[in-house]
Amino acid sequence: MLRLLTSTIRHAIATLFLAPLLVIPASAVCQLVADAPLDRLPVVKAALAPDEVRITYLGHSTFEIETPKGIRIATDYSGAYKPVMIPHVVTMNGAHGTHFTFNPDSEIEHVLLGWNPEGGPMDHDKTIEDVRIRNIQTNTRGWDGETNLLGNSIFVFEVADLCIAHLGHLHQRLTENDLTRLGQIDIVFVPVDGSATLSHQSMIEVLKSIGPRMVIPMHVFRYGSLQSFAGRMAESGYIVNMSDNPTYIASRAGLPAAPTFLVLPGN
Repeated sequence: MLRLLTSTIRHAIATLFLAPLLVIPASAVCQLVADAPLDRLPVVKAALAPDEVRITYLGHSTFEIETPKGIRIATDYSGAYKPVMIPHVVTMNGAHGTHFTFNPDSEIEHVLLGWNPEGGPMDHDKTIEDVRIRNIQTNTRGWDGETNLLGNSIFVFEVADLCIAHLGHLHQRLTENDLTRLGQIDIVFVPVDGSATLSHQSMIEVLKSIGPRMVIPMHVFRYGSLQSFAGRMAESGYIVNMSDNPTYIASRAGLPAAPTFLVLPGN
């Protein structure tokens, strides 16, 4: 268990982040089953069934993922978009300060960085109760245009017979090795800003290579970026579904028959 204590000394914080984690060989366990119709969005309820996962969009690139056993995860956590309850796990990315914080609440049990502040790889493969969390690192580009090796992670959450991937601050197309390590992904959280990460066309090509059943947008929705991306998704054969509820309850049985672009409010 990794516990981060607040400190004014950045190096000390980074050292805590680099504490050893349980390592398990990375491989996807989720497989596709027969198509299931999407007749309506699941209603929000307090208790989850063993095959359900609660996904709540909090804002920017932060989602809260709740597992059947009550493990709560906040993605690309900066502290700007906080769940109602302190999460058990937070994941972060190093592109810039809206995707991480060096001062997370000390009650957060597991702080998983998607990059190594001291350089080099940062690999996670950790099982916490009923969720397995692993990552695939990708490169980023700095404001100066230079490539920062392994500056981003795609985090994968395997829970309730679903594989959910958060692309983070993705700046590159995925390699065959990346796709092999990802495995079959059911739900993807994708940045749709179209400029700070990848262009819309490049990001859609990434989604085609992954082949998820459901895509949920995140990051920057300003300047028409969401509308533009949704239009391109529709042209690519996706059903565009606009929800007025920031929470979606996912299950394998409830996955849509056709590829679906689900927009959750909250940004």
